Amino acid sequence: MLSYRHIYHAGNHADILKHLVVSQICRHFIKKETPFFYLDTHAGIGQYELHSEQAQKNKEFHSGIARLLNEENLPESIEALLDIVRDMNPNDALEVYPGSPKIVDYYVRQKDKLHLCELHPNDYPTLAALFPNKRKANVVKDNGFSAVKAMLPPPQKRGFVLMDPPYEVKKDYQYVVRALEEGCQRFPQGTYAIWYPVLNRKQANDFIRDIKATGIRNILLVELCIRNTEKERGMAGSGMIIVNPPWTLEKDAADFLPILTNLLAEDNDAQYQTRWITPE
Repeated sequence: MLSYRHIYHAGNHADILKHLVVSQICRHFIKKETPFFYLDTHAGIGQYELHSEQAQKNKEFHSGIARLLNEENLPESIEALLDIVRDMNPNDALEVYPGSPKIVDYYVRQKDKLHLCELHPNDYPTLAALFPNKRKANVVKDNGFSAVKAMLPPPQKRGFVLMDPPYEVKKDYQYVVRALEEGCQRFPQGTYAIWYPVLNRKQANDFIRDIKATGIRNILLVELCIRNTEKERGMAGSGMIIVNPPWTLEKDAADFLPILTNLLAEDNDAQYQTRWITPE
């Protein structure tokens, strides 16, 4: 199945959480002079036109990124993401929202390398056109899960992997767990960031349990739910599971999660959590 198109959801609460984590990981990596490698298993089209027919259908960015742009006194982590969004929208009108590859692109240096996977036949050409420089970014029409085995360990010996499949088929949860195990065997010092939806509490907890059962150490969980997870259908929230996170990420999340919960909440049951699934 390749029916999922992220443009319908661009800039929503889940994007904000995911991209805050991606941004903070990048900020950590560029503190060192040595190059790093980035693998995106489900890269999408890289950036999203919010005036498109698809984005306008649900206008999820209205209740997401648009709510943050005019806020003041936000934590540095949130401001770093907003600076990227503002740079892409120089006329002060919110017209474009960055995908994960574009977020990373703002941080990478000439010596760093991106490997971007996208299997959707309509999305792959758009992504490839956005990253024409093959020395900087290798864009492939490929199953991102298989790329974990093919591309790791990277020659740079530093880097991180983002896995955020659409989970349009339930087997995606199994594929993520297997890919994480494969990646950590081949590249144990790498950072792995896994996005997951919270469609209901049991499904999310089962996935977290399966990640813990791998026995992999040093796993941090960061989760944001903007409404009650059981009262209505749909995505109530999302989370990020990070293996070998930057040492500052737990504190960063403690700063930005309460603010996001307050600004993005849809009901009084909105909540967040930060905890270690497994310690170092």
